[in-house]
Amino acid sequence: MIDLGLSKLMLIGVVALVVIGPERLPKVARTAGALFGRAQRYINDVKAEVSREMELDELRNMRTQFEDAARSAQNTIQKQLHEQEASLNDAWASATGTSTGEIAGGGTDAATGYSDSYLAEPVVTSGIRGSTKRRNWRVRRTATPIWFKQASATRTRVQSGAARVARHTPVKLRRPVKFF
Repeated sequence: MIDLGLSKLMLIGVVALVVIGPERLPKVARTAGALFGRAQRYINDVKAEVSREMELDELRNMRTQFEDAARSAQNTIQKQLHEQEASLNDAWASATGTSTGEIAGGGTDAATGYSDSYLAEPVVTSGIRGSTKRRNWRVRRTATPIWFKQASATRTRVQSGAARVARHTPVKLRRPVKFF
């Protein structure tokens, strides 16, 4: 890097004063400072972009490693399940006197050796599902009976503030709406 000391900067300033002149020197100095600042910002942006790209590459590599580990774990679990199923089917077949093909409920895949039941996607039979209806947040929806809500003065119907005022205001005090 260029080593600029105080004496070198003063020499550059004197030469610039003589060459450029005292009238244009402040304008040139401002322009040079602005260009120097813009160059520094550009360099910092490039450095930040490079570091972000490096972090993204590291995250992608970690993701692929994690996915590979998950796939290998899934494959070993499926193999162990298949082996346990085969041993249970053999034990059942020997106890009941039927063939193992009748017990499995289908054939086996020639490429993998797995039965047809393991080739299909797992079926989720859980009855727990998120509600798709949007609930009104102004009205409480609990297991509390309506008679208890009415007795404890809990709001059971939604009403705007203007409607509540109009409901509680005597009819004589209401002013008619005029349109001009």
